[in-house]
Amino acid sequence: MKLETQSYREQQEQWPREGRHILAQYDDDEVVVYQAYKRSIGNYAAKHGHFGGEFSYSRMSWIKPNFLWMMFRSGWGTKPGQEVVLAVHLARDFFESLLAQAVHSSFVPEVYGSHEEWKHRLAGSDVRLQWDPDHAPKGAKLARRAVQLGIRGETLWTYGHDAVLAIEDISPLVAAGRAVLDRQDLLETPAERVYVPREEAVRRHLGLDEA
Repeated sequence: MKLETQSYREQQEQWPREGRHILAQYDDDEVVVYQAYKRSIGNYAAKHGHFGGEFSYSRMSWIKPNFLWMMFRSGWGTKPGQEVVLAVHLARDFFESLLAQAVHSSFVPEVYGSHEEWKHRLAGSDVRLQWDPDHAPKGAKLARRAVQLGIRGETLWTYGHDAVLAIEDISPLVAAGRAVLDRQDLLETPAERVYVPREEAVRRHLGLDEA
């Protein structure tokens, strides 16, 4: 497995406890994001290294750089249609471009000034930005916020074909984690740290807090 893992307990001590932060596994060249699909879509993506087959390019697709948020959303891979959990290794430059294009799903006055400007930006962007409560392994809501990005249109096509460096089916890792949720001292999760976008303007636009 290309994905690196680490003790959840060790990581928990290092992560910010509140505020808006992007937690992710990344290096100079790539950023890992997560998605969960039914078996036909997930198996195709893992086998071919891109999204195709039954994957729909006509609707918005949401990606999450935070593994535990994906686990909350998918019920640790148990919800119908989310049985196959994928770790998608994206080119970091592409991920940065998503952050730069992203428009908040709800109106933020200090960013957009007016509802009209926000709606105009929303209609013209292929990328949605949403901050949600982060969650502990067993689902408890945390004060820290986690980001997810919705992608559509030409940007989704680029994501599904050109920006992907590798796609891993990490369902076995998810199953192993699900089995030890009552023994979190044994829980191993993808090694994640606070991700800081390169451009200060992007950091301000996203409303990130300092770690």
